[in-house]
Amino acid sequence: MLRDLFPDLSPYESFRLRVSPLHELHVEQAGNPNGKPAVFFHGGPGAGIAPIHRRFFDPAFWRVILFDQRGSGKSTPLGELRENTTWDLVADTEKIRERLGIERWLVFGGSWGSTLALAYAETHPARVQGLILRGIFLSRRSEIAWTFGSGLQQIYPDAWDELLAPLTEAERKDPMRSYHTRLMNDDVSGGEKTRRDAALAWNAWEEQASYLLPDVKPPAEEDVPKEIALARIEAHYFVNASFFRNDGELLANAGRIAAIPGVIVQGRYDLVCPAASAWDLHKAWPLSRIQFIRDAGHAAGETGIASALVEATEEFKGLV
Repeated sequence: MLRDLFPDLSPYESFRLRVSPLHELHVEQAGNPNGKPAVFFHGGPGAGIAPIHRRFFDPAFWRVILFDQRGSGKSTPLGELRENTTWDLVADTEKIRERLGIERWLVFGGSWGSTLALAYAETHPARVQGLILRGIFLSRRSEIAWTFGSGLQQIYPDAWDELLAPLTEAERKDPMRSYHTRLMNDDVSGGEKTRRDAALAWNAWEEQASYLLPDVKPPAEEDVPKEIALARIEAHYFVNASFFRNDGELLANAGRIAAIPGVIVQGRYDLVCPAASAWDLHKAWPLSRIQFIRDAGHAAGETGIASALVEATEEFKGLV
């Protein structure tokens, strides 16, 4: 039986948190102020939080903490890449927890959010009561390469050609780094237009692969600045292997979360984060339960995935 998302929910509190001289985060709390705490990690990196993210949680039971990661959403400066690494985000999460006086919480993250959730849990396992992870991305070089040259184009050759079309022959030898150059370098030909066009092409490529039945539409003009920030932050992280010290670091350190219960929700036909990574994590994490959604891709809003995520938050009511 499929579970519905909970009704639309507004935050009962929003505040700004200064985490460095440069960065200030947007933080929200929703649900029951006296409920069991849960922290939500959004995807991207750089995508920001959205109203649907509050709807995975029963508002009568959970105190849900959501925040826009550095450079994302309503956090400022928008699109800022300085002082923006995985380990900065892990440290920010601890600052939020301490600011709110929370001892332990449920940790929930999907896609890039699963990467950050694992990095946080492996760094601070004593603060984590449980993990709910969706669309597993372990930030291994092979996973990044899948998206930008060693796999996904076999499924979407037409969209891949569209992604390559603006690039020169030399740039096509390494499309990810070429797009990174266009997104980052203020001196590239065309300046602002080049960055904008590169960002929209980068995001359209990923969005095409995010749904079992994709229907990619151009963003509204007012959303373009956040689209540019998203692409710049993603490229910044991917070119730098998400700032992990070793390839496969999250999987190698899975023993640190061995005592933490968790649920992994994975779309069987997820082309952004293929199911092999979810299976690798499940095998390395004894207390995890994995659920493959047979008729879903990557997006959290797809019916089967959304239902399984609600089921997971309901299941954890008895564990926290």
